[in-house]
Amino acid sequence: MAETVHLTVAQAMVRFLSVQYSSSDGVEQKLFAGCLGIFGHGNVAGFGQALLQAELESPDALPYILGRNEQAMVHTAVAYARMKSRLQTYAISTSVGPGATNMVTGAALATINRLPVLLIPADTFADRAASPLLQELERPDSGDVTVNDCFRPVSRYFDRIWRPEQLPSALLAAMRVLTDPVETGAVTLCLPQDVQAQAADWPSSLFERRVWRVARPRPETAVIEAAAELIRSAERPLVVAGGGVLYSGAQDALAAFCTATGIPVGQSQAGKGTLVYDHPQCLGAVGSTGTTAANALAAEADVVIGIGTRYSDFTTASRTAFQNPDVRFVNVNVAGLDAVKQSGLSVVADAREALEALTGLLTGYRVEAAYESRVAELNAAWEAQVEAVYRPPTPNAGAGGLLTQSEVIGLVNELSDPRDVVVCAAGSMPGDLHKLWRTRDPKGYHVEYGYSCMGYEVAGGLGVRLACPDRDVFVMVGDGSYLMMATELVTAVQEGIKIITVLVQNHGYASIGSLSESLGSQRFGTRYRYRSADSGRLDGAVLPVDLAANAASLGVDVVKVSTAAEFADAVVAAKAAELSTVIYVETDPLVGAPDSGSWWDVPVSATSTLDSTQQARVVYDEHKATQKLFLTPTT
Repeated sequence: MAETVHLTVAQAMVRFLSVQYSSSDGVEQKLFAGCLGIFGHGNVAGFGQALLQAELESPDALPYILGRNEQAMVHTAVAYARMKSRLQTYAISTSVGPGATNMVTGAALATINRLPVLLIPADTFADRAASPLLQELERPDSGDVTVNDCFRPVSRYFDRIWRPEQLPSALLAAMRVLTDPVETGAVTLCLPQDVQAQAADWPSSLFERRVWRVARPRPETAVIEAAAELIRSAERPLVVAGGGVLYSGAQDALAAFCTATGIPVGQSQAGKGTLVYDHPQCLGAVGSTGTTAANALAAEADVVIGIGTRYSDFTTASRTAFQNPDVRFVNVNVAGLDAVKQSGLSVVADAREALEALTGLLTGYRVEAAYESRVAELNAAWEAQVEAVYRPPTPNAGAGGLLTQSEVIGLVNELSDPRDVVVCAAGSMPGDLHKLWRTRDPKGYHVEYGYSCMGYEVAGGLGVRLACPDRDVFVMVGDGSYLMMATELVTAVQEGIKIITVLVQNHGYASIGSLSESLGSQRFGTRYRYRSADSGRLDGAVLPVDLAANAASLGVDVVKVSTAAEFADAVVAAKAAELSTVIYVETDPLVGAPDSGSWWDVPVSATSTLDSTQQARVVYDEHKATQKLFLTPTT
């Protein structure tokens, strides 16, 4: 008879998770660095007890970190997984009801960004003996639907473990998805609170060390040869590099490919860092928040080579970036879903494998010298614009002597070390960082822009630092995102984890304010103001919110600065400090970064009594006319 182990469902899950490993290029590492959790009545006696028992018996098995917000815990795990190239992540345990559903936003973020995270929300009683329960969703049309079913559309894999016997198959299915570079995202395993505490006899083989090999598929010979032939025919080729290049560790292969062929590279948000900023073929950001250099060449390109990109609307400037009427696409992606976009030649393969194959097949091919010269000229012109906003003739170039956001970005960029990491997610900052940040290390740029989730920044910074304890982490966050979710500063203090948060106060939603103005909506509802007694509108004086005092109350050191010199001193001091620091600075929200000369499709009202809206609609229709649907197959 096979040997068995008598454990509860929760204890069995914890033990199983602690012995799962990922393997890539012969390197094995624990799949789960630990478990983030907040306990409530749904998990404290089940999963909580199992984690306590594990911590006492084997402290390194699945280390526990107490979070402050369920959504934020998912963000921390996702940021960690991204920095670990999807080879490691965290599990997350929450109680039933609001504790569970607070994770839904984080689950959507993980799945959209194709980043692995294991969610273990508690659920209602399987035996229904005490129903209706506290926080139970009662439906007149169904007895087996709970609030956790809202995880289904935002998870890559979903299961509910009604009986102990279901646990092994659910766990194996979850691990398959978490370690699959095509399928990965949020995995949700719901644990009814009574089932968590039920005991069963488990085969000891379930708890043996298990290694999950992360696939690195090679391209089909005929397809990669066709791709090389198409590239050889190009006079003005352009690479669009996405996050898949970094996840496959293909940055060196991309650099070798570009050095050999002279083909320039535009980078998506997730692809920033695929080439360092001063590589001769690096054009920087492409698309709606791109550089003028990348966007000029995108408009002229006759062959676009997408590598590890999902061609989001920001990357394609809402399908207006590629204007050459004869443009053709080669799409290298591990996911067939992305490889077929733009009617491109679909190369379903790992980015590194495909790039190495293409480099060999393109021996002897190089773009013409005139094209390389144009790349260099456009790059130099853009770098001059960056330099001008990094170092304006008069520092504190905003109204009233305020710093501009571009100046703040420049100061952080130049005072940080090459391996330090900048973290951001929402507001005007991601677009400005995409254009302006000079990335010097493949992992030095961490902007979540698949979901662009306000509140990601501090929690994400925590995950980045957990993944890279030897790098300083600069969290760039505006007042809008900070007010959404700053609570993980407490977790950073609790764990002794150092992050440097640059808190930019511009008294409102600067990004949407600017967008609103461009769309004829006059920045309506985007500024933090008192409601005026005269107008009845939110156009009174600035609200007296003291975010610096708020941050200090959470236990971190806070430095308030107002000049470029003070800001520089604060960065130097924060880097030298052992614990977390918040640098608080007010900026002028009306001074933007240099224009990319690109567009983003946000519909404008077709009819309006407002002159501003009518004028914006004229501009919108002009851009709309340049959108292209690429339907001609590339062969």
